[in-house]
Amino acid sequence: MKIMVAVKRVVDYAVKIRIKPDKSGVETQNVKMSMNPFCEIALEEALKIKESGLAKEVVAVTMGPSNCVDTLRTGLAMGADRGIHVEAAPDLVPLSVAKVLKKLVEVENPGLLLLGKQAIDDDCNQTGQMIAGLLGWPQGTFASKVVLDKEKQVATVDREVDGGLETLCLDLPAVITTDLRLNQPRYATLPNIMKAKSKPIKKYTPEELNVEIKSDLEVVQVTEPPKRKVGVILSSVDELIDKLKNEAHVI
Repeated sequence: MKIMVAVKRVVDYAVKIRIKPDKSGVETQNVKMSMNPFCEIALEEALKIKESGLAKEVVAVTMGPSNCVDTLRTGLAMGADRGIHVEAAPDLVPLSVAKVLKKLVEVENPGLLLLGKQAIDDDCNQTGQMIAGLLGWPQGTFASKVVLDKEKQVATVDREVDGGLETLCLDLPAVITTDLRLNQPRYATLPNIMKAKSKPIKKYTPEELNVEIKSDLEVVQVTEPPKRKVGVILSSVDELIDKLKNEAHVI
């Protein structure tokens, strides 16, 4: 079985986000970029499945400008066998990403498609669900545990929901999006980083895949959240009730 993993290049989670002066978006020039943490978890799970003997190949896929190849190389250094880079604009919306992934799935024919549940830059949490809908494949989102049965060709997924855990049994091929508690991604070792430089990366354009990239969304303005006000120490319960009633208007 082949596993395809979608990975995304985002601003590193430890970087303090800065808004552009014209408020058109987030500043990415001279900013440390890295693989989306949820994508790292998805890739780690694919590698663990391969190491258990249930898969023969792991293919990492990314979309965006040429510098996204660095993210692919990170995935190859972690252990992916080869990469696919679709050269496109950096601001792809989830539906466009899902359409491109659908075409790549038709080309590669994987038995399992893994994605992070969301990216930490836009927090959309939409691509996995959209690609499952376009493919007509079963989906397991927010996975905290994945167990494959190669003989029965099913995947058992524990997913985190508001009330606790929900267990799904999915017929393969399927789409699974990963949550934080699924695993702990490995670090790429120096020998594997060197090996990754020689691993193949195939390039496509949306036009070659017959996908029209367009967006029905327009970003009007990006602003920082309002700063929190300084806390106030109250002297009595009566004063607290008065402020909740007359200032906060919550009672």
